[in-house]
Amino acid sequence: MADIKNKRHSEWSSRFAFILAATGSAVGLGNIWKFPYITGENGGGAFVIVYLLCVVVIGIPIMMAETMIGRRGRQNPVNAMKTLAQEAGADSRWRYLGWLGVAAGVIILSYYSVIAGWAMAYVLKSISGTFIDGSAQQIGGFFDAFVKDSGAQVFWHTSFMVITMLVVVRGVREGLEKAVRFLMPSLFILLILLVGYAMNTDAYDQGLSFMFDPDFSKITGSSILTAMGHAFFTLSLGMGAIMVYGSYLPKDVSISQTAFMVAGADTLVALLAGIAIFPLVFANGLEPSTGPGLIFQTLPIAFGQMTGGVIFGTLFFVLLFFAALSSSISLIEPAVAWMVENKGYSRVKTCVFLGAGVWFLGLGTVFSFNEWADFTFLGKNIFECLDFLTANIMLPAGGLLIAVFSGWVMTRTQSRDELQLNNKGLYYCWFILVRYVSPAAVFLVFIHVLGIL
Repeated sequence: MADIKNKRHSEWSSRFAFILAATGSAVGLGNIWKFPYITGENGGGAFVIVYLLCVVVIGIPIMMAETMIGRRGRQNPVNAMKTLAQEAGADSRWRYLGWLGVAAGVIILSYYSVIAGWAMAYVLKSISGTFIDGSAQQIGGFFDAFVKDSGAQVFWHTSFMVITMLVVVRGVREGLEKAVRFLMPSLFILLILLVGYAMNTDAYDQGLSFMFDPDFSKITGSSILTAMGHAFFTLSLGMGAIMVYGSYLPKDVSISQTAFMVAGADTLVALLAGIAIFPLVFANGLEPSTGPGLIFQTLPIAFGQMTGGVIFGTLFFVLLFFAALSSSISLIEPAVAWMVENKGYSRVKTCVFLGAGVWFLGLGTVFSFNEWADFTFLGKNIFECLDFLTANIMLPAGGLLIAVFSGWVMTRTQSRDELQLNNKGLYYCWFILVRYVSPAAVFLVFIHVLGIL
């Protein structure tokens, strides 16, 4: 099939630009905020091994499939799925897979923006020396007071959404590409500086042992579910981001090589974040299983006690902000691409409309920590419900359907043509994984989520 071109559709300037953008999409709060605390909650080293297996066996094959669908369709996720379904002679309702990804990205950004706002606020707090010599009780009390202040939450949520949309409104090359060319190198430099500091703490060996010495007795069905859900979350799978980024990918770029490089960089950031964080946790006699507050309640205690804590604390929260921004621009891009291509709106008008909608939806997360804290569904507040819905249901569902479509609906000729895997053994390895292994693994997750297994 000849490439489908859309006069409104752009391309990355190079393979390197795509790798930076896709890595920026994958590297985000999931790596630096979420991965360390779920590792702490699930026992450390054994969980890391399960997570790495999920990335290799499920994440990379589905990332290749999603990129392949995006590049072959050359449109936004909804139109790409509709076009490729028609090409394969399949039901046009496959377009709803595109809508699932667009919806997941919008929902995730709505609460992602609130957490990213916390990082922005903590940059200023760290610079001002708020955490210096603070006790666990004082810093915990500060965090509690901060999230209960709905006015402050709305301000930082709004600030982050405005910054995100200012980047997205500039388009693929002038906005997304220029942003990630600055953000990604900066992120790696900041993270390496923090790892260097952690290496000089007395608890560095203890932190490494916690992360890499497995105790498989601590692994449960819930741990495996968490690892698999996080593999989808951190690689940006099933939310339309990789599909729309793939649609901007030039034809002569190897999908398999870029997928391995993106997954490798994403995993490296997650591991480096753990290596930087856990020695600080143990050096200060803190608990690694603190949960979501690990970054915002536990680490400030460490920064407040250590030499140079103001500098390194500020660097850490700047790092967290950069990681959040690189992901947020990819979360909204599928919806932006659909409105630009289908409705003919300018990017400015589209970004204002969508940005306002996501901001409004994010108020539910803002108020779930204060005014609406008592409002729960199945024991979860609004933020927890949205996080569970996206990470454990929508993203795995999207990944499952992407695997089914690429492995069962698209012909082998079509997938081989896009993947450009000259080695037949490598192609059939991908084909078996995406056709049988990945769908089976994700299906088992759903059974577990439903309480059947």
